[in-house]
Amino acid sequence: MSNTIKVALAGAGAFGIKHLDGIKNIDGVEVVSLISRDLDKTKEVAAKYGIAHVTTDLADSLALKEVDAVILCTPTQMHAEQTLACLKAGKHVQVEIPLADSLKGAQDVIALQKQTGLVAMCGHTRRFNPSHQYVHNEITAGKFNIQQMDVQTYFFRRTNTNALGQARSWTDHLLWHHAAHTVDLFAYQCGSPIVQANAIQGPIHPVLGIAMDMSIQLKAANGAICTLSLSFNNDGPLGTFFRYIGDTATYIARYDDLFNGKEEKIDVSKVAVSMNGIELQDREFFAAIKEGREPNSSVAKVFACYEVLHQLEQQLNAKG
Repeated sequence: MSNTIKVALAGAGAFGIKHLDGIKNIDGVEVVSLISRDLDKTKEVAAKYGIAHVTTDLADSLALKEVDAVILCTPTQMHAEQTLACLKAGKHVQVEIPLADSLKGAQDVIALQKQTGLVAMCGHTRRFNPSHQYVHNEITAGKFNIQQMDVQTYFFRRTNTNALGQARSWTDHLLWHHAAHTVDLFAYQCGSPIVQANAIQGPIHPVLGIAMDMSIQLKAANGAICTLSLSFNNDGPLGTFFRYIGDTATYIARYDDLFNGKEEKIDVSKVAVSMNGIELQDREFFAAIKEGREPNSSVAKVFACYEVLHQLEQQLNAKG
């Protein structure tokens, strides 16, 4: 590998563009190939970011010898299969959350990563947002312990659209995608595995075929609890909002911003080299490649999350 890491990025939608914006700020990294379904739209994005190679087929990019690493911002249902393809092609890979939409998919990826020794990382962005990093630093310093996390994941998505309001070619999922953020973050911040998990869901949408509302309860081995409410029916602010209730303070995290329990903003500008969680996530991926080490949110480190999601899915299926 040259001094510059050459990257192929799959998925030129809303989240792919967030990665492209973040990578612009990282030295020693160049996006050399862009893959997406709509060739004309992909060419437009590639022209804007100075990317020479454009294709609609991931295999075309994997065949390029110059490509060292791949970032996958593709539909959830393709994640495990595409991650395996990247590893088989000898490429380091970062796949956006979720790692897979089944336990077997996650297991297959982890097995192949161990076999190849390549860097394989999943985009559990909450580990990297400055707001959550601030709380994590307080915990590791022994200044704060979580008693309860109260989390709301709300979108208004009664039609199949993305974060930019554009039509989507695939269906999102509250459990395997959105709940994955919180399930992983809760165990990570507590430093304690999840030992109890329970879920209920509302009616299945007649067209989209997914539950539009869901409620999840979690308990960690150290006694901390988490309550997660998820909805695609909420007509209000979009996103996920975390309330950390602890023994010494209360924190409210909204993406990269942090507030105390009285809604007074906390300065997190000195937590990391950037205030952009996606950029920080990408920096960790590239640093792990250069340093030959396992990254934070490696596929192995986040696997426990997918075991819990599998357990919750089995509960929901049993309840009908």
